[in-house]
Amino acid sequence: MELFFEIIQFIVFSGLIVLISKNILVKTLRNLAENLNLKPKTVGDIAGIATSIPELLTISVSSFNGLISASIYNVLSSNTINLIQYYAAIFLNKNQKTLKNKAIKMDLILVGITIIIPILFIFLNSELKLAMVPFFILFYFGFKKINNNAHKLYLKSEDKEIENILKKEDRWERGNKKKVAKNIIILAISGILLFFIGNLLGNNLENLCNRFNVPEFVIGVVLGFVTSLPELITFFESQKHHKNSKNDILGVVEATNNLLMSNILNLFIIQSIGIVIFALLYG
Repeated sequence: MELFFEIIQFIVFSGLIVLISKNILVKTLRNLAENLNLKPKTVGDIAGIATSIPELLTISVSSFNGLISASIYNVLSSNTINLIQYYAAIFLNKNQKTLKNKAIKMDLILVGITIIIPILFIFLNSELKLAMVPFFILFYFGFKKINNNAHKLYLKSEDKEIENILKKEDRWERGNKKKVAKNIIILAISGILLFFIGNLLGNNLENLCNRFNVPEFVIGVVLGFVTSLPELITFFESQKHHKNSKNDILGVVEATNNLLMSNILNLFIIQSIGIVIFALLYG
């Protein structure tokens, strides 16, 4: 009976994360982007940060409770599922041709590396140590530098087109401070809600692990699946939003940067936070 109750809690908490992400987080991000007249790349970066909040919660909670092994499986599962969802969104929106762009290709190579690294950690049975944190942070900034340079080199014409589109489209609003402030407040509230639910979900999964002997790698994989649901929503929404634009690559640029930002945050920054928490409490 207890196991059934824990599983019901898991389903409820997972559902709440999806609902908040879809009905609050994604819509608010889109409104904020329109109010600030942001480019798709920037919107994708912001979405990547926002949709990584669940990973931040689950990995921090797992590390706090001594389940550091679960965190690397969480990262691997989440990053892999993000990539699968990304390709599903691309193909369902029939945007495969945009993947030929060199900037998009470079971003996807970097995404692939964010999956290979945790696989190597697991295969080599390497421990996550505090000494790795500075290297992870350097990798994060290195990946961002490559991403920025690739876009400057291979998306010049698209950037000019984006600027023209943003100037012409009436739906983009400039300088509305009240709307910007409102959207930022809503984002903060949605972040708090996700934090609260993520904490409950982490405790729920810890109970499944400790009371019912569910292996840590299973916990990590399940966490990766749940925490990737917000990305699935934003990948589809970004391409749907730009569907009526003259160039289909706008939505793909946004989705790709969302994917890359989410994956490098998961592996290099959020995993580092988990390592620090574990080292302080159990080191």
